[in-house]
Amino acid sequence: MQQNRQIHKKGRLQSMAVLITAMLFITIFIISIHCGSVPISVTHLIKQYVIQNYDSNFQNISYIFFQVRLPRIVLCSLTGIALGLSGCIMQNLLRNPLASPFTLGVSNGASFGAATAMVLGNLFIQKNFLFSGYSLVALNAFLFGCISLGIVCLVAKFCKNNINILVLTGTAVGSLFSAGVSILKYISSSEALKNLDIWLMGGFWGANWKAVAIIFPFILICLLFTVKLAWDFNAMNAGEDIAATLGVRVKYLKTISLILVTLVSSICIAFSGVIGFIGLVAPHIARSLVGVDNRKLIPESAMIGSIILLASDTVARTILLPKELPVGIITSLIGVPFFIYILTRKKKIWGN
Repeated sequence: MQQNRQIHKKGRLQSMAVLITAMLFITIFIISIHCGSVPISVTHLIKQYVIQNYDSNFQNISYIFFQVRLPRIVLCSLTGIALGLSGCIMQNLLRNPLASPFTLGVSNGASFGAATAMVLGNLFIQKNFLFSGYSLVALNAFLFGCISLGIVCLVAKFCKNNINILVLTGTAVGSLFSAGVSILKYISSSEALKNLDIWLMGGFWGANWKAVAIIFPFILICLLFTVKLAWDFNAMNAGEDIAATLGVRVKYLKTISLILVTLVSSICIAFSGVIGFIGLVAPHIARSLVGVDNRKLIPESAMIGSIILLASDTVARTILLPKELPVGIITSLIGVPFFIYILTRKKKIWGN
């Protein structure tokens, strides 16, 4: 009886943590709307639409809000969801607390694919693919993201999924694709080089509603798919053999899930550039709040990833007004100490 009460109390606390996280996301979303070179008050926006002609200069503010700031905030939120979700699924399936799109080289592979499309588009078609050739950039990013993940998983399989081998292989593959990006920078024209350098720093300067429309369906499908299979992921936490005896199609689950999360993270990277450590940090914070039950862990990781990236982007574009920092710098300042902490932590993380 006492044990049942403790379990029930723990479940309520975890549900409350999810609710508080959702409220925190809404709060940061509203703060992000307000902050910028042109402050925009949500109350002012509401009054303008309730009281006609409340502000005669509202047209300029309306344009900044609907065409510049809001698409950027939405794209940033979706990217955070994608990276947090991807990190959570990778850590679950690979049973590795250091797994994420960034540490496994997926981000570097996707950035190489996207950079290839940008440079070749500028070289042969004389077109700036950074803001116009969305489909080719996203497709190429996904292709090379899958290649990168495939190489890392193949090497890790031969080494019996050793945690150190997995991380080292991810670092090596990431360095390989980074070298490829350096070659592209060397052979590209001055205009393409300028665009590529800006993009590689990570940011949402080119955000618009078209990019949001492309990314949103993929993230929604991936989120619904992973939440639906939360029980299967829970079974995988006990080991692949036990999961198979419980009726889980292990190979199918791993293959489809890893392809999906690589797809959404690669597509987001194609629009935002390389943004590191969100997929590593968010699942660990979520796990400390709601435990290892994937029914709550998956949406919590997605929300926390969105919160971290949205807060980082808000800081990046306001700390040096009227200039703005690449958001990749802010996330690295957050993620590197966290990565070192996890890497040197002696206490076992899984199952606690």
